[in-house]
Amino acid sequence: MHTKETQNVMKILNDYRCEGCRERQPQNRHSQESRNATDDGDADVCPFNPIGVIKTVFNEKRAVPRQASLATALLSRIDISPKTFNNPGHSLEGLENFSHLWIIYYFHRNPNHAKAKVAPPRLGGERVGVFSTRSPHRPCPIGLSLVQLDRVEDSKVYFLGTDMVDGTPVLDIKPYIPQYDVPVNLREAEFLNSREAPDGEETTLLDRNSSTTNVQSMPNVAVPNWVLNSSSLNVIFNTNAERQLQELQIEKNSIIDVLKADPRSVYLRTKYGSQIYTFQLGEHTVTCKFDDQNTTVTVM
Repeated sequence: MHTKETQNVMKILNDYRCEGCRERQPQNRHSQESRNATDDGDADVCPFNPIGVIKTVFNEKRAVPRQASLATALLSRIDISPKTFNNPGHSLEGLENFSHLWIIYYFHRNPNHAKAKVAPPRLGGERVGVFSTRSPHRPCPIGLSLVQLDRVEDSKVYFLGTDMVDGTPVLDIKPYIPQYDVPVNLREAEFLNSREAPDGEETTLLDRNSSTTNVQSMPNVAVPNWVLNSSSLNVIFNTNAERQLQELQIEKNSIIDVLKADPRSVYLRTKYGSQIYTFQLGEHTVTCKFDDQNTTVTVM
């Protein structure tokens, strides 16, 4: 927390301009940009405008699932901005034919971090290079999530699988195509030279080669053991929680998805152990009790 506060203070100081400087800034901006282009080439030219915003039940970062696949019971949506196109609904035509989507978005609640190493929860406090993790604390805070498409309505995209906080700006949406996005045996997928067919003709290409589309994952695809060492907690609801679920008409699986993967940080797990834990799910507050010895969590 101290490091974050220090970084925020340094950013404020670096960006500070007195009144006289602010008046002269528009005049000097062009020359400054020219100097930057000369010094760094095109590295500092990244003009991205969000195409929309994500609406989820998580108003705060606390307890947000670490991966979209861990919260498939949670329905969220993307609202495409009318500033993107005159008719944003036109940009979504044909998307309903896909089952899954890649969502590229901006971690707007995470300030830029200059740390080269981070501590993934599954490593129990051990640090590894940030680029070998899915940590949201990155030099360029950009997120990538694979979600299941539920439906498309006008300029809104509804999807299942949520690991974003409410109000997250969306940079892009891309359809998930397993023939391109899953590592495959090249011998079995020689026909999948994705740039030989113009965009929009891939379906015809795949139909012609339907006899060879049964591709298998490459056996040499590897990930570190700590990525695979995931533990699932047993989520229990006491009588009071069961009654309130019915009264408030809350989907039980939406709470199970959050808790079974243990949303606590390494610090909370090691410092306090079994404890009372609360988080926001939309307008409701969920209170639960962890039992680390029996790998259970009871929703109260």
